[in-house]
Amino acid sequence: MFQTFINAWKIADLRKKMLFTALIVLLFRIGSAIPVPFVDLAGFEGGRLLSETGNATFLDYINMISGNAFTYGTIFAMSITPYINSSIIIQLLTVAIPALERLSKEGEEGRKKIAAITRYTTVGLAVLQSTAYYFYLRSQSALMGDANGNALTGFAMVFQAITIIVILVAGSCLIMWMGEQVNDKGIGNGISIILFAGIVARIPTIITSLYQQFDQGGCYIPMVIIAAISLLLMVVFIVWMDNAERRIPVQYAKRVVGRKMYGGQSSHIPIKVNMSGVLPVIFASSILSLPSTIEMFVTVEEGSGWDKFFNVFTTEHWAYAIIYFVLIIFFAYFYSSIQYNPIEMANNLVKNGGIIPGIRSGRPTSDYIAQVLSKITLLGALLLSVVALFPILYSQITTAIAQALGHSNGVSISLGGTSIIILVGVALETVQQLESQMMMRHYKGFLD
Repeated sequence: MFQTFINAWKIADLRKKMLFTALIVLLFRIGSAIPVPFVDLAGFEGGRLLSETGNATFLDYINMISGNAFTYGTIFAMSITPYINSSIIIQLLTVAIPALERLSKEGEEGRKKIAAITRYTTVGLAVLQSTAYYFYLRSQSALMGDANGNALTGFAMVFQAITIIVILVAGSCLIMWMGEQVNDKGIGNGISIILFAGIVARIPTIITSLYQQFDQGGCYIPMVIIAAISLLLMVVFIVWMDNAERRIPVQYAKRVVGRKMYGGQSSHIPIKVNMSGVLPVIFASSILSLPSTIEMFVTVEEGSGWDKFFNVFTTEHWAYAIIYFVLIIFFAYFYSSIQYNPIEMANNLVKNGGIIPGIRSGRPTSDYIAQVLSKITLLGALLLSVVALFPILYSQITTAIAQALGHSNGVSISLGGTSIIILVGVALETVQQLESQMMMRHYKGFLD
């Protein structure tokens, strides 16, 4: 991978694209450090709005994607989450709404219209999330008050709210625009690059946390070493998982068109083992984060039924891992059913004169493809579950060991499975784009 970047740097055109992408990442990190007006986090520990807890809330998810910008109340606090949510919503609606489905099949013009709809939806979601963030800041007493330290009222409160919401919405729109600029003038997918930059920005904090646990000595030393080795092995595992695919063999019949003969060659239909990417993990973690997020805004008596209910959705509870696992499997099948249509794939094979050896055309072919997809989806979901659940299970195991030895806490791997999958996936995608562009520039063609 490093050799690919070195070779790409030697090409002037690619070097400009790499520098432009680096500039966008730099601007994103600068914006993530500029605080929103009227936000005062001086009274919070370390100037952070969110403290490190065992609860996997939706706010923690946003904070992970924004590279800690959310917890520090900066102009990029909403990060790219409105655009991601908008893209997912429009993608799902494309299957449910015939008008959007027709647009998706109209080629470049249709994709431009869907992209415009996605942008408008992004602005709407950014307004909703920014408004909710303002009320959260107000409930946490994280806003500047009057000269006596009291919360603002009347026109001053309205002006404060409008200013904060408008700046947060503008920050989300600016990030969306920056991502599109990377798509046009840079290297890689712009949104993925910004996601990558936000997660990478949290790595120094994670390393510091592991070092502090290692510095405690005793049982923490082997636990931290095992955690570090496990993270490296997870990266290797994800690379293998992303590159693994099931190839369905296809044989094309020979056809005579005029004086020429076409077809007769063997090919295959590649189906990636991890066909849905990180989306099942994101969907599952988002749903599981809702109860913990609601708990932050309500008062629950200790020992009550609601308290026991909310405790189930903390990462320390054994039921959390089970529910997480089931949701990942469910969303993997859900996304697979949207992404692949066995009947349409079988019809395309018939139109192009292709058959799967040993399988009759028509209904038997679609049933065979559906069976293969079902098995591959299950395998991919199980592999995703391993990556997603390992940090949670490792934290629970080390906590149990530490408590048995008289310590309070175990070793927590703050870099969750979702973050690792995104990091590795974006890195592989960027390297593949660089390799393809270098191949295009080194291809001599028939004129030479």
